[in-house]
Amino acid sequence: MMYSLAIHLYALVVACIAPFHRKARLMRAGQARTLDLLRERIDRKAKYIWFHAASLGAFEQGRPLMERIRAEHPEYKILLTFFSPSGYEVRKNYAGADVICYLPFDTPDRVHDFLDAAAPVMAFFIKYEFWGNYLETLKERGIPTYIIAAIFRPDQLFFQWFGKAYRKMLFYFDHLFVQDERSRQLLAEYGITNVTVAGDTRFDRVLDIHRAAHDVAEVEAMLQAKTGKEPFTMVAGSTWPEDEEILLPCFQQHPEMKLVIAPHEIHEAHLKSIESQLKRPYLRLSQAAGKDLAAYDCLIIDCFGLLPSIYRYGQVAYIGGGFGAGIHNTLEAAVYGIPVLFGPKYHKFKEAKDLIAAGGGFSIASAAEFTTRMDELLDDDAYRTQSGEAAGTFVSSHAGATELIFKHIFS
Repeated sequence: MMYSLAIHLYALVVACIAPFHRKARLMRAGQARTLDLLRERIDRKAKYIWFHAASLGAFEQGRPLMERIRAEHPEYKILLTFFSPSGYEVRKNYAGADVICYLPFDTPDRVHDFLDAAAPVMAFFIKYEFWGNYLETLKERGIPTYIIAAIFRPDQLFFQWFGKAYRKMLFYFDHLFVQDERSRQLLAEYGITNVTVAGDTRFDRVLDIHRAAHDVAEVEAMLQAKTGKEPFTMVAGSTWPEDEEILLPCFQQHPEMKLVIAPHEIHEAHLKSIESQLKRPYLRLSQAAGKDLAAYDCLIIDCFGLLPSIYRYGQVAYIGGGFGAGIHNTLEAAVYGIPVLFGPKYHKFKEAKDLIAAGGGFSIASAAEFTTRMDELLDDDAYRTQSGEAAGTFVSSHAGATELIFKHIFS
């Protein structure tokens, strides 16, 4: 009861701020269209497997399993839902799903309306998605329900003395596929034993991306050697202003280094902020046509979608977000066998902690630490090579979660 009331209040807050907040406005408008979209596009003669991802990152974790099912079980169609506009707006035209829409708020009436319209035969939630009314109703309707790539920690609400009502959600899953043994043991302490340690499907995803990576002609042109020696290249991905304050001064001090930077947000104010800090020749990707790109030292990627392929050009990668809410995807860079640097807020990201332990990742907490680490990587080729190989091996050795989950469900 309290849970449903909290969701109602959340929906009310979104409605109130929607006129002034773009993401809230997109979410509210998208949810308002969901039922009509389902009634229009759902084929009543087909069987749908429903995948729900909160955001773009969760979608990438679910994607390998979606595509495996689509390839080997074409008798099923895929329904994909998002909660966040950051996922839906980027992937609303994803060809690997048959129907894509926003997920309505988790209130009893909305849940029943959604499930009546969608009529899934199976449901997958990804990582941290726990919607009590959806899970309870799926259980009541006998629809097999799973969570994949999940991680559980003792400090989560489920495991607090006051969290019994929320812990009940975990018993609604037919099976829980978790990333690590610690999660399995924690669940077992509370009587939840329908659990498999499968690992993280993102490793499979970044290996797929690596295999499908394509050339980026503008980056290649900028990195053409002027003196016969290839320039040392740093690729900085998903950066925020706090990251740029750390890495740009170091770049300025190293004329032998070239920089490809893909900021997390590419609105004009952010791009101008980056440019104002650069004292060496720079160019935006959107302005590259007809230019002698080898004459520039920094290329600013002012579009989305290219970053996973661009990491291949780096001798070292910097991943943004670690001075804010948390780092972005480290695996997209590590898969190319290069050292990966990031800020101090990484402790909630298992793959980042494990990457550090493997010797392929480095956390830095200040501009001085960043400069010191970069000097080591610049000056010591053997150290840089060893660190890069450790990063690549770390990724390749953790593949296989998709295969394990797929076989468990369909064999």
